[in-house]
Amino acid sequence: MTTTAVRPSRAVPLRDADLVDQWVDIAPHYGGPLRKADAHRVGVLRRIAAARIRHYGLEDLLDEVMLLVSELVTNAVLHSRTSRIGLVMAVRDGFLHIDVIDGMPGYATLKKVSADAESGRGLALVEAMVKECGGNWGTSDAGRKTWCRLAVPQEPKGEPEESQ
Repeated sequence: MTTTAVRPSRAVPLRDADLVDQWVDIAPHYGGPLRKADAHRVGVLRRIAAARIRHYGLEDLLDEVMLLVSELVTNAVLHSRTSRIGLVMAVRDGFLHIDVIDGMPGYATLKKVSADAESGRGLALVEAMVKECGGNWGTSDAGRKTWCRLAVPQEPKGEPEESQ
């Protein structure tokens, strides 16, 4: 018989904490495909977020955070036309807050896209994910920041079963 050793998830709420305050420089984007270097920076921010989520014992939110960081940062790179993007994550009052700051005015809005469109669904994914996690999303500071918040689970999602 074999067992799987897994660090147990937290069963109590994490105290308020600052998790990430990371900025990356990018090339202003004016259409066309994402530059390879900027796509790499999206991945860097995603990996930093994952490391901090694990460090603070929030593994139950890991998949959701990876999707949200990917979508929000990519959206900022593609649409802000700025040269610097920040990712700020913190736990406050039982919620994980994720802010992506591009410093450019303009509100992120959901789009209606056709079934065969190759892009344009990112914010719909963000909205569905935050609702599923008991949170919400929006923009602030005249659109210079897109944010979302997820409820921090009070109990772990479940323990792995022993395998035979």
